[in-house]
Amino acid sequence: MLFTKQTLEGIRDGTVTLAFRRWKRVAVRPGARLRTAVGLVEIGEVTPITDAEVTADDVRRAGHCSVEAFWAQLARHPGGALHRIGLRYAGADPRVSLRERADLTGGELDAVRDRLARIDAAARRGPWTADVLRLIRDEPGTPAAVLAERLGRDRPAFKRDVRTLKELGLTESLDVGYRLSARGRAVTEALRPADEHGTGTG
Repeated sequence: MLFTKQTLEGIRDGTVTLAFRRWKRVAVRPGARLRTAVGLVEIGEVTPITDAEVTADDVRRAGHCSVEAFWAQLARHPGGALHRIGLRYAGADPRVSLRERADLTGGELDAVRDRLARIDAAARRGPWTADVLRLIRDEPGTPAAVLAERLGRDRPAFKRDVRTLKELGLTESLDVGYRLSARGRAVTEALRPADEHGTGTG
């Protein structure tokens, strides 16, 4: 599910607790947590309803200033059955605090290096994690298409690689391109001595 910035702010401050979507197939499940620009949004009850069942309170809880604005937004996506979705702010994205931590203990660093090694070992094309980390370190804010070309990858595949590293708290998305997080810089620096001796993950 996609939300506007205004809606996300409302979810975070508790003024928006519902969303409405028309779906041919339900796109979310109760209990799922979505990562958004303001943190985690938890999906509550997902209920199919008719247009006539929508109340003025529903419209308010969905963050709309008027009934007209509510229906105008839904009219942009006319296909499918109407669903009412409960929403709850579930806290900050855990990756944010993770990527801000640069003071890794020896055990934590070993765990990250082991994880990168497993990712590399599973890749059909061979080790890649250290190459991507170094490239982002050296060229922060560079468009993904340009970085992908540097490594001979297509853009969608390269973006998937970066998301894998982002899950580990090693990279951050910018308006254009990426940069290493504090954690990512620490890990990339720690990889360097081993890699120079030919025993690292990349």
